Parts: sequence; C-alpha cells; structure tokens
Amino acid sequence: MTAELVRGQNHTLPQTRLEIRVSAGTPVVAGATLGDERGTVRGIEWIAHPGSPQLPGLEVSQQAAADHRLAVDLEALPAGAHRVTVLLALPVGAGGPVRFGAVPAPFVAVTGLDGTEIATFTLTDLDAESAVSALELYRRQDAWKVRAVGQGYAGGLAEMLADQGVRDPAALAGSIQEAVTRGLARSVAPPPPRTPEGDRVRHATGSADHRPTAPPPPPEPPEPLTDPATTGPEHTTQPHTTQPHTTSGPAAAGASAAGPSAGGPINYAHPRRQHAAPPSPPPAPPPAQPGQPAQPVAGDATGWSMDERLYNQIWGMFEDLARAVAAYRSAVDFAESRMDQELDRALSDPRNRIGGAGDRAREAARAKRDELASRAREALDRDLAQLAAEAAVVEPALPAAYAGWGNPVWHAHRIPMEIPMALRIGDLHLPERADLRIPLLVRLPLERGMWVDSGRTASEAAALMDTDRLRRLAMETAVAHAARLLAVYPPGEFAVHVIDPAGSAAGPLAPLVEAGVLAGPPAAGPGGVASVLAHLTRRVDLVQMAVRARAADSLPPDLDTGEQLLVVNDFPHGFDDRAVTQLRYLADEGPAVGVHLLMVADREEASAYGPVLDPLWRSLLRITPVADSHLADPWVGHAWTYEPLTIPPGSHVLEQVLAAVAAARRAAGR
Repeated sequence: MTAELVRGQNHTLPQTRLEIRVSAGTPVVAGATLGDERGTVRGIEWIAHPGSPQLPGLEVSQQAAADHRLAVDLEALPAGAHRVTVLLALPVGAGGPVRFGAVPAPFVAVTGLDGTEIATFTLTDLDAESAVSALELYRRQDAWKVRAVGQGYAGGLAEMLADQGVRDPAALAGSIQEAVTRGLARSVAPPPPRTPEGDRVRHATGSADHRPTAPPPPPEPPEPLTDPATTGPEHTTQPHTTQPHTTSGPAAAGASAAGPSAGGPINYAHPRRQHAAPPSPPPAPPPAQPGQPAQPVAGDATGWSMDERLYNQIWGMFEDLARAVAAYRSAVDFAESRMDQELDRALSDPRNRIGGAGDRAREAARAKRDELASRAREALDRDLAQLAAEAAVVEPALPAAYAGWGNPVWHAHRIPMEIPMALRIGDLHLPERADLRIPLLVRLPLERGMWVDSGRTASEAAALMDTDRLRRLAMETAVAHAARLLAVYPPGEFAVHVIDPAGSAAGPLAPLVEAGVLAGPPAAGPGGVASVLAHLTRRVDLVQMAVRARAADSLPPDLDTGEQLLVVNDFPHGFDDRAVTQLRYLADEGPAVGVHLLMVADREEASAYGPVLDPLWRSLLRITPVADSHLADPWVGHAWTYEPLTIPPGSHVLEQVLAAVAAARRAAGR
C-alpha cells in the first residue's frame, strides 16, 4: 500500500535498494546530499549533482529534465552517512521558469526496483522558491525512513546548499548550474564534422572537472530553540540547525586542501582532519520477535566516547519526537481539510440540501476524518511508545552532567579532570505526551548566557504565584545551575561571581556561600556592582587583546584565565547607565573569552530602558523557574514546554555536590 505523505510526515522503508522518481512538468535539476548522524554534510564529496552524478550508493541525473530517476542503495552509502536529502532546483539561464510557483507542483515517489511505489509526496504551496528540499531518507535505530520535507528556498540552489551546511555554497551552486548548462548545450549542439576516416573530430572543451576545492569542516550550528519573546524572525534557525554539534575542532588558520597534481585527481581530504571514523556504537540486541523493533540500547549513536554517543542519542530522540508529532498534527490537519472540502462539494449541490442526503454526506465526511485521525494517532502512539522505552533505558545511563538531580549518579559524583561535552539545564516535552521528557543539553563551554525569568507575566503558571515566592524560586534555579557548572569543571577552572545589590537573595545563595565556592562575597550596593563589573570587564579586555596579539604570556600573573560566571540578581536594581553598558558588553563579548552571564530578572522592571536592552535579552537563553511553553522550534513549528530541573524534596544533593567541589579545590591547592 502506497503512503501518500504530507509535509513533515514520515514512513518506514521496507527495503534499502530504491528508486526516487521525480515528475516536475518542466526541466529541473535533481541532486542529493549525504549527511552524518548530526545532519552535517562533510564536504562536496558527499554531494551528488549533474557535475558529479555518482557517489557510493547514490546516482543522480547529469542534466536538467522534466522527469528523473535517482538510484539509491542505502547499504552502499559511505561509512557515517545517515541521511540522504533529495534536492530540486530550477536551471538558471535556460529561458524557463524562475520560480516553482509558476510550474505544476513537482511529484516525488520512492519506489522499489520493480517500480512498486512505497511513498509519494506532492510538493504543494511553493511560490517564489527556485530550489526545494523534497525528501529525506534517514536512519534511526538500524531502520531507514523517508520524510516529506518540502522546504523551499527563494534564494535558489546556493541558499539551499548553505542550509545543508556546505561551505562556499555560491561557488558550488555556480559549478552545478555550469554543468547543467554544458549538458543542455550538448543536447542541442550539432554533431561535429566527419574526418576522412569517418571518425568524428573531438574538440577540446577544457577540463571537465570544475568542482571547487574542498571546504573546511562546517561550523558548529547554533542553538535549535529560540524564545519568541526575545528573538525576532531574523534570529530563528533553519531546520538543519536542530542537530547536535560536531566534535571536530575548526581547521587551523590558513589550512587548505591539497591541490591536484599534474593530470591527477583532486584530493578532497582536509589536511588536518582526522580520517578515522568514530567507533561504532554497541550493537543493539535482536528484537524479541521477528518484525518487532529492536530493543533500545543506551549509547547506540556514533561517537568517540560514551558521553558523545549519549549526547547524539538524546538529540536523535529530540528529532524523532519532533518529527512524529509534526507528522501527527499534519495528518490531523489534512483530515480536517479533506472533510471541509468534501462537505463543500456535497452541499454545493442544491439537491443535497433537501432530505437526508446532506446529513449522510456530513456523516460520511466526519467518519472519514475520524478514521484518518485515528490512524494517525495509532502511528503516533507507536512512535511515542518506542521513544518512551528508549528514554527509560537512556536516563539511568546518563553521566552526571546530563542527569537530573534525582539521578543516583550525583550522589557518587567526583569532580572531573576534563569538562564534559554538554550540561543539562532542563527537560522538554510536548502536550501529546507530557510524561515523555527529552533532556535539554547546552554545549560547554557555554556559547551564550542564560536568563532566569522571574516575572509573573512570563507564563500562566508564574502569574498564579506570589511575587516573592517566584523570585526566590528563580534565584534557587540560578544557584542550582551555578552548582552544576562548578561540579562538572575541573578544580579551579570555573569561578562564580554574584551580584545581589539589595541582599535579597541571601537565603537561596546560602549553599554557595557556606560551601566557600564563590570567588568572593556577593556584591551589594552600587559600589559592589561597579567593582565586580569593572573586574570582569578588565578580564575580557585583557584576554581579547592577548588573543588578537597572540601574546598569552603577557597576561598579568594574577589574572584568572579560567571560565567565569556572573550571577546577577534583581536586575536592574543597583545598576546605573555605566553598569548597564558594561553588562551588555559582557553579554556580547564575554562568552568568546570565557565570561558568562546568569541573570535573574523581570524584564518588565527594566522596561524604562526601552529598546536599549533588547540586544541583551536576545543574547541570553531564557529559561523559567516554572514549566512554560516558551521555546519555539522553527524547524517543525512546535512550542516546546520547558521543565526546570528540580531538587527532590528533602534531598541534600546540592550540599553534597558543593562540598565535593570545595574538597576538590582544597586538594588541588586552589
């Protein structure tokens, strides 16, 4: 039975040798990119296009055409390839249409080698776009699935390749269009004259290889979730940025790929990149019964270490939950739309408005709607059950940095000698199944500061709370995050400063003060605020100058080069204009040199500054001390509910962790 997909919906592939058939009604360029488990295109050697139509396990057409057949052998893909994204683009300069809105909707079908259709997708609702990501084949827990994407790009092929993480996309897009132009010219050029011997004369046309040199590894993508209250549309991320960060460091300045030797092939390998693949994950146990999904295993993603495997597995769970719910919501919307259309057609006939014909038409349309919605819910429940089983296995196996406060791993925690990849700052869930929680991880070192919103207008739950209780809860949340950061850094490599202008946070700050893990007493009053800000601003300035001059040895001996965290309570109380300017400076320039902000503030109380503080709020990741659906997902349009991490009632885990931090510092002589 053929699955007719709508945008965002997925379907399991029963086989690995496939054909992808494209029917567009007008000549289009067809290509495909390969992505690893994090969605990263490792280089142009992972892109199949008319100028380079063949990759291991993948072959595309060599020129623009109205109909295409792409051959895919998923088992023959390069090692590490977990995704195949099918791309369509309109050829440039061919005299044809320049936008998909002016041509019939392209139709894409995934078929077996015998031509049997497995899944189909019609790319509707395209307008000014001249390139589109049509389908995505992706691997999840040793099974391959197809997802209908339909993501269009008005900026054309270059914008689409940039969204795939390709370096220098404009140059690659130009070379692809050049190859298409050459193909069109060959298809209409007259044959060359015959020689007396009867052979056609071969005219030199230059090098056939116009591919650009290999790009360096792609940059680490930004955070996948944004807060619409602080982030405008210009700051939202694209779908492929919801993937986990790569662990390969950036290439050294000035490094480039080796050029081609005389007459030899181009070497596309980066000269300073490690060529060994990450170790394979542990094999999953066989399913209990044939045809049943494999039992989940903690750490079944790829990675160099178990921490990295778990990190990638958590992001895979996030993606699966996002896709499954998006497919369900899309299917329900489709069922509702279909019912409305059927009712409109039935009731447009005046004969159906008399007697019971209209009632029967309504009942039939609603029954069909209910059937489609029920089938969608069954598929969702199946996917959610599998994810819940995976979460039940993964959660107990998490290291302390990824674990919640209730995990027993914290009671046996020892201060590490190396910082972990990431830190858990909360959980995410969707209303379709609120008990299925996905850990929210942020990379370390922190790439941006955090803002614990203590305002009552932040959410419905906050509006129902007493103001003083909400502020205390917000400060307790900040203290818990500061403690987690101290606990996952090696001794002496992370310092915490506190600004509490009115001394109102003495109670929540007591665990940090009593453990003696702060860099100094909490700063109070305008003088204390000015002193701490001046100290950290000076540190940022000195480190920046040393980095730019490549003179790290010239830093003052008393300068702490470890990571610094500034916890600010009750902003903007105690801040004058100069202090506000310094705080904005730390938010903008601090993360790059190891100075980070953790603010507890009510944005309404700082409204007198107007738009001056908008960049400050946008630079911080907003979290809440109570559950709130404020994290927007521009990938599939979900509003994720953020659940803060809470310490179990009666638990002394926070005091135990801080005591371990203090003991490790004493042992290290810090």
